[in-house]
Amino acid sequence: MQAKAILLGAALALAAAGGAAAQQPVRIGMITTLSGPGGYLGQDIRDAFRLAIDMEGGKLGGAPVELIVEDDGLKPGQGKQIAERMLKSDGVKLFTGIVFSNVAGAVVPDVVDAGALYVSPNAGPSNLAGKECHKNYFVVSWQNDSLHESAGQNATNLGYKRAFILAPNYQAGKDALAGFKRFFKGEIAGEVYTRLDQTDFAAEMAQIRAANPDVVFQFHPGGLGIAFLRQYQQAGLLEKVPMVLAAPSLDHVTLAAVGDAAVGINVTAHWNADFDNEANRKFMAAWTKAYNRPATYYASQGYDTALAVASALKATGGKPDADAMRAALLKADFASTRGAFKFGPNQHPVQDWYALKVEKGADGKPALVTKGKVLTGHGDFYAAQCKL
Repeated sequence: MQAKAILLGAALALAAAGGAAAQQPVRIGMITTLSGPGGYLGQDIRDAFRLAIDMEGGKLGGAPVELIVEDDGLKPGQGKQIAERMLKSDGVKLFTGIVFSNVAGAVVPDVVDAGALYVSPNAGPSNLAGKECHKNYFVVSWQNDSLHESAGQNATNLGYKRAFILAPNYQAGKDALAGFKRFFKGEIAGEVYTRLDQTDFAAEMAQIRAANPDVVFQFHPGGLGIAFLRQYQQAGLLEKVPMVLAAPSLDHVTLAAVGDAAVGINVTAHWNADFDNEANRKFMAAWTKAYNRPATYYASQGYDTALAVASALKATGGKPDADAMRAALLKADFASTRGAFKFGPNQHPVQDWYALKVEKGADGKPALVTKGKVLTGHGDFYAAQCKL
């Protein structure tokens, strides 16, 4: 009897140990930009991702998760070092969070080559969408060119003929101007690349004035966009030359900082706070309750990325196995805040793009108002180059 009791006790102990092991949280490495002019972009991605976890009681897809967050400081080398440490020391097999494409270029190849998964909530550089695509790399936000293609189409729809275009001199900036030019049917009156750390745009204002275009398209995310818009207004150009922008150049934080100066600006986006679908209503209510601040595109993308990860963890029973997770992610089995969503052949979004305009709301404050659809079921230019 004593031997049987010992064996039974051992069996129960093993079962308990197995149950405890099964409940070990899935570690998710979030490398994002939390400091500097673009710091609020990463903060919104982080907070929205955490919100999805909190809404599920510390889980995603029924699996307990541990979110490990570190600031890349918008430095590719720093992001690369963090990723190496998370891979080797923390045993992370699932990554997300990167805001800027230059950081993604340094981090993503190392992550996917190590057999881990990377699910992007923002950066979608062209090289990783085309010939350098990888089976372990997914993008939930957009491919960099595609959002600016929507701005080019919007500018064409609005009847503009001569555009002056500007963007920072890094991968996302190059993708931005390439995307705009691909869909804009008019003439390019001037094309300028700025510095990624630039805050004084006096020289660019002079060039715009000299070129005398009938519209300006500029891509300057985060604090760069706030500085550019303020100086554009101070130079007296906003009243003379209208702007057509894509989502990153005028989000809700930028709008609050610029104020009435932004009224009348046309913007294109895949998401807006006023989208009337169940998933977005649920997100907006939870975001407002948790943080009591305006939600940006970045927040919606961080939340959608968490939902995509949750759908995959649910399908795999909480096991972050790369092959099983990849197959589950491809199904895009979640309700996106933006509405219709699926992954294209290069594992980047196929989605709709909308025309927004800054108008004064009932409270007298400027707000982004959805006016109509610009592109339907739009993928990206590089998908045909990806061989998965």
